[in-house]
Amino acid sequence: MEQQMRKTMQMSSSSSSTSSSTTFSSSISSTRLRKVSQGLSKTFDDSTGVQRKTSAVVETFSQVQKSLNIPEGDSVPDFEEKLRPITAQEGDGAAFKAKLSGKPKPSVRWERASGSPLSAGTKVFYDDMNNQHILKIKNLTLEDADVYKCIASNEHGEAIYSISLIVTERCSSVEKREEKKPPTEEEMLKILSGAEKKDYERICAEYGFTDFRGILKKLKEMKKKVEVEVVRVLKPLEDITARADSNVVFDTILELKDPNMKMQWFLGTELLRLQYAHGKYEMKQMGTKHMLCISNVSLADSGTYSLQVGDKRQSAKLKVIDEPLKFLSEFKPMKVTERQTAVFEVRLSKKTNVPLIWKVKGKEVKRDEKFDVLLSEDGLTYTLKIKDVKVSDTGDYTISIGDISATVPLFIERIPITFTSALKNMRVKEKGKARMECEMSSKDVHIRWLKDGSDITASRRYIFMREGKRAEVIIEECEQTDEGEYSVVCTQDNDPQEYATSAKLTVDERFASVKSGMSDTQCPTGNPAELCVVLDDEKVDGVWLKDGQEVAGQRGVQVVKQGAVHKLIFSGVTDAHEGKYTFRAKGAESEAALTVADPPEVDSSVLDMLGTQPVTVKAGQTATIKIPFKGKPPPKVTWYKDGVEVVEGKRMKVERTADSTTLVINKCVREDSGAVVLRLKSDSGTATVNLHLNVIDHPKPPQGKVEFLELSRKCIKMKWKAPRDNGGKEVTGFVIERRESSKKSWTRVGEVKSSITVFTDDKVEAGQAYQYYIRAVNSEGMSDPLETEEVCAGEPIEPPGTASQLQVSDVTKDAMTVSWTPPVHDGGAPVLGYNLERRKKGSKMWLQVNKELITDSKFMVDGLVADVEYEFRVSSINQAGAGSPSTISNAVMAKDPIQAPGLVKNLLVSDSTNTSISLRWTPPEQGDTPSGYILEVRSKDAKEWMKATKIPIAGTGFTVGGLKERMRYRFRIRAVNEGGLGEPIELSEGVLAMPPPVAPKFDLQGKIKSQMVVRAGSTLCLQLSFTASPVPVVTWFKDGNITTGREVITKSNNHSQFLISSSQRSDSGVYRIHLKNDYGEAHYNVNVRVTDFPRPAKNLRLVEEVPGTVTVQWDHTPDLADDNEGAHYIILKRDTGTPSWFTVAERVFSNKYTVTGLLPGRKYFFRVVAQNSIGDSDPLDSNEALIIAREKECISSLLRLKEYAGPPRQVKPSFLLHLKDHAVHRGHDCTMSCAYQGIPTPQASWYKGECKISDCPRFWQSTANGVCTLVIPICDAKDSGKYTLVLENPLGMAKCSCDLVIFDKDDKNLLESLANQANKEKLIL
Repeated sequence: MEQQMRKTMQMSSSSSSTSSSTTFSSSISSTRLRKVSQGLSKTFDDSTGVQRKTSAVVETFSQVQKSLNIPEGDSVPDFEEKLRPITAQEGDGAAFKAKLSGKPKPSVRWERASGSPLSAGTKVFYDDMNNQHILKIKNLTLEDADVYKCIASNEHGEAIYSISLIVTERCSSVEKREEKKPPTEEEMLKILSGAEKKDYERICAEYGFTDFRGILKKLKEMKKKVEVEVVRVLKPLEDITARADSNVVFDTILELKDPNMKMQWFLGTELLRLQYAHGKYEMKQMGTKHMLCISNVSLADSGTYSLQVGDKRQSAKLKVIDEPLKFLSEFKPMKVTERQTAVFEVRLSKKTNVPLIWKVKGKEVKRDEKFDVLLSEDGLTYTLKIKDVKVSDTGDYTISIGDISATVPLFIERIPITFTSALKNMRVKEKGKARMECEMSSKDVHIRWLKDGSDITASRRYIFMREGKRAEVIIEECEQTDEGEYSVVCTQDNDPQEYATSAKLTVDERFASVKSGMSDTQCPTGNPAELCVVLDDEKVDGVWLKDGQEVAGQRGVQVVKQGAVHKLIFSGVTDAHEGKYTFRAKGAESEAALTVADPPEVDSSVLDMLGTQPVTVKAGQTATIKIPFKGKPPPKVTWYKDGVEVVEGKRMKVERTADSTTLVINKCVREDSGAVVLRLKSDSGTATVNLHLNVIDHPKPPQGKVEFLELSRKCIKMKWKAPRDNGGKEVTGFVIERRESSKKSWTRVGEVKSSITVFTDDKVEAGQAYQYYIRAVNSEGMSDPLETEEVCAGEPIEPPGTASQLQVSDVTKDAMTVSWTPPVHDGGAPVLGYNLERRKKGSKMWLQVNKELITDSKFMVDGLVADVEYEFRVSSINQAGAGSPSTISNAVMAKDPIQAPGLVKNLLVSDSTNTSISLRWTPPEQGDTPSGYILEVRSKDAKEWMKATKIPIAGTGFTVGGLKERMRYRFRIRAVNEGGLGEPIELSEGVLAMPPPVAPKFDLQGKIKSQMVVRAGSTLCLQLSFTASPVPVVTWFKDGNITTGREVITKSNNHSQFLISSSQRSDSGVYRIHLKNDYGEAHYNVNVRVTDFPRPAKNLRLVEEVPGTVTVQWDHTPDLADDNEGAHYIILKRDTGTPSWFTVAERVFSNKYTVTGLLPGRKYFFRVVAQNSIGDSDPLDSNEALIIAREKECISSLLRLKEYAGPPRQVKPSFLLHLKDHAVHRGHDCTMSCAYQGIPTPQASWYKGECKISDCPRFWQSTANGVCTLVIPICDAKDSGKYTLVLENPLGMAKCSCDLVIFDKDDKNLLESLANQANKEKLIL
């Protein structure tokens, strides 16, 4: 067995030495070195006795990299999820599922470790939905038991995962066996080697092995053989050849029985005292790897180094090569631009204590503000920096150290001159000032000015100015000859190049423009005047013209120029000065007119005459008012009448001449009288003329309403007021006329003087109505009449009143008799007779029946047409005339008399309510057709019948309302028509006023549900509607018991409500409403659940079972089981370094949860909150913070390392899986990791920007099993930036970087962009 184990270890070791691989296995064996067996054997299951064909449970993984340099983004195939061994019964199915990664996409194949082909029932396929490669076997047989391999490969490498399939026989196929033969001693040792010690005796008894003590003794001896070797060398020390001043590492891999065994290092025979080496020697250990590090080796360090561990000693030689000192850098002439920094760098082949000397122009260079001398950390690179180089720094620089030296020439390139502000083209006006300037990049330059290529630097025509980097030229009062191209030419020392900038100067001819021109001027004769023009250029002259002729030598005219202001001044204006004046200058001109203006004036004698004598004219004649005036220019004429401007029309005209104006009013009327005003206005002034126009006409009507002082049968006396306008002449008297109301002609009845306004008419008839005209009289004629209302002499006689409604009788087909009663009022005179009229029904034309007045109150109308309906009316007549017609009679058909109807048939009750009863019937079969029905009703206790309606019922059904509830009533009915009333028919028995009997029934209509959830503290209201007759008894139950508590119950005939204003948890239950009357019963159930915020959980407990994880346990809240709508728990954690709680898990339904991802060495609080549809409970917090223990190095895996089988493979560090960019919410933790390879294991160093953070206590890092991890707890804004991982071993170095972004929830734009990047797999969000 020991040989088999060694063989297995050697195979595993050789596999690991030929490829970069990782292997792990699991077994049902309990020994330290787990067994991997490919041999199949038949055994019996310990507990069931079922025979099975199996191998040991196997689970192995290996990975081989083919390419040394893998492009960025590509990777070796790898298994994202572990495959699990399967144990299944014969006849069942089994499936292995593998989820892979790798780029390019790996190809996959399945094999059996035994070499047998896959069985016919095996199916291999790819699941696109879950991205899994699947091997599926249906109807397992014992021959399917084997170790299956999933092999994934691409151009960069290969990954192999091996798992076992165990097939057992079913119990039904196991037959009762005869007595079993006990196993041999060798077989028993194999069985017990995989079991625990406490089960040895039971296993021996089950297999019938009797020599229990003997087998135990041999088992102990077998285990001792395995543990004999205390120190096993898996990788020995190796000889090393190194250069002087480099670092050397001797390493070996040992398997130690006792990890605390003493180790000693020797150089030759001398023991190395590492504690006194002052950093020269350092002993390190990484797992089973033991190293001796020697820094800065020299020739003295050469020799044989030995490691003594227990009784084993191993050695290796160190050879140090010392090369002669020389320059490794190439020396080439250096050219540097002025003002830059020149850098000379020299690399030596080795370190030396001899100082290096820099010289320039024979002088040694010392460190100062100009020169900086640097030495690299490794002591091999010397640097000389010359800052802000100038032309004077040009020369040969010599480097000497010991016996060797080198010279490097330095050349300085001058900075080209640039114009930061070049000359600009300029345009000026003649006589103006020109200024042209520019600015150079340096002030140490020489400049020359050119005009059109000619040097003008020495010309006195120009003013040249120079200040620092600026240069300018100034030209005063530019002329046309100054126009041209101007240039500045710049040169500098040690630079043959000329630098120039040019610009054009344009001189424009000067033209002026009018800034403020002249305007037309009016001036009274003899007054002074002035014309003024302002130009925009005071250097421009001009000339004055009058009517096109130059003004020169005129008397009273003066020409004045004050800068840009030009004036023409008149001392006293006369008619000779009137005209058009023009001012002309170069490019400018202005014109204006000068006129003489005198104000309008009217002769004073005309004004006096019009003021004392009004203008008088008779109505109908033409009024002409002419007024002469004078003024220059002619004024504007405006006439006003009573303050309103006169508008010319048919009657009014205004005539104008140069010296007069005339107002003509044709056909004057009295209203034209009034004040007339003439207004003369010009720019020189205003004149006004006032006069009065008087138009003579007949007077206006007297004022009134006329007041009647007496109205009797003998006379009529009246009074009025004098007219308001006498027409311009005195009123001489009044004329009175009258008219009877029945006539249209007017008669003069009298005249009175103007001083009298009362008149009495004594020639009147008693009761007669009269109307009067009253007119005023003057010398021009009579006024229009003042008309009075109609008045009567004494009491008036009126037409008689209206006769009563007509009655028609004795109807036949050609005649009928109409009767009426006389009117109550006769109108003050006896009724003389009546006029009777008729018309056909629907017609609007009335025909008088009588030819002479009817003196009686009835009249027989004949000559009628049979079967035609007629209507009648009658009018009463007295001395005053006919009164109003009577109301129209009912329509009566001209036909012979009709027979009364017979008995009504089938009288019965169709419906009833608490207040009404509905009846229906059929018409009688005998007699003529009825025109209606008379329904009569009486209560049970009444003796007299009462009509149900005031008029007959037209139909064959009627509802009698307004009845008393549950009162019994009797009914009878008879038909009626024009022939009379038929005989009555009565119901056989009384009828109760109540609805028809109905059993109780609920009217739900979706208003209430059978399930109801109410929040505690809110109102619980159950409302149900129902129908029933009679009204049922309503009872409410809760959980089978009649409710008697805090509820309020309201009831009506068809509705009931159950109300609890503030519900509690105890109000939950099944509520039932029960209805019952004489005809049945019904009930309805409502399941009510009153919910509230859940009560908190209790008894929080924390257990750390696995490093980096904590299991949180608590006692359930009592409300969890009662809540049917997803009550659950929320788990939160808080680092002691922050006050914020972070959610770990939601919707947890058990009372136990394991929190992962905790950082070793940090303290955490935990919180549990219960949550339901209403809200959250009070939190349950842990009392003390829990410290997460740091992970201890696990060395048990070292026991699986195998013996050294050859020289180890050395691999330069490289990344298999690179770091990815991260975006983390502020206050959360960030974990970034990557996978690498490298032999020997490289040293990992983390950097943030350029700062190393590997030793910073704020960050937590780990490097194990080819994975480097960095954890940044409680990220803040300062943690944003670039993070770099550097891996380094003796073969080289590799770098990998990523960016970290810290964001807040409110930053929506950043979140959106981060989400887009995460979707493209460029970012971990």
